[in-house]
Amino acid sequence: MSEPFVNGDVHHRACGVCPSRFHAVGEFDVFERPTPECPFSREDGHRYLSDGTPVCVHPEKVGLPAGRYKSAGVPLTAELNLPADPSEVVPYLHDVLHGAAPVLLDELIEKASAQLRARFPELDPLTVLRRALE
Repeated sequence: MSEPFVNGDVHHRACGVCPSRFHAVGEFDVFERPTPECPFSREDGHRYLSDGTPVCVHPEKVGLPAGRYKSAGVPLTAELNLPADPSEVVPYLHDVLHGAAPVLLDELIEKASAQLRARFPELDPLTVLRRALE
C-alpha cells in the first residue's frame, strides 16, 4: 500500500476524515464541493462515489485541484496563470506555491520559470521565485 498524501501532519488543513489522510494521490477524487454524486456515509464519516471511490470536497484545504483522479484516471497537473501586472506576480506566486500540494511544487516552479521568462523578460525568475517562497 502506498503512503497517504497527508501523512501524520496534524497541522495540515485537510479534514480529519479526508481521504488524503488515508490514500495516496491518485487513489481518491477531489470535488469542488459536496454533491449528491458523493454522499456522506454515516457509517464511517467519508464521502464516496457509487463505485466506492473516496472523495475529498475541499480542494482548497487539501491543496489539490478538483479532479477525478481515481474514478476517471485524470492525471494530476498544476495550472498557473500569471497576472498581467508584473507587480502582482510575487503575491500571486506566493499564494499559489504556499497553497499547493507538495507533489505539485516542482511542476509549478518549472511553469512559473517558463512563464516569467516568456511574459516578463525584465524579471529574473530566480529572484521572483525566492521572494514568492519567503
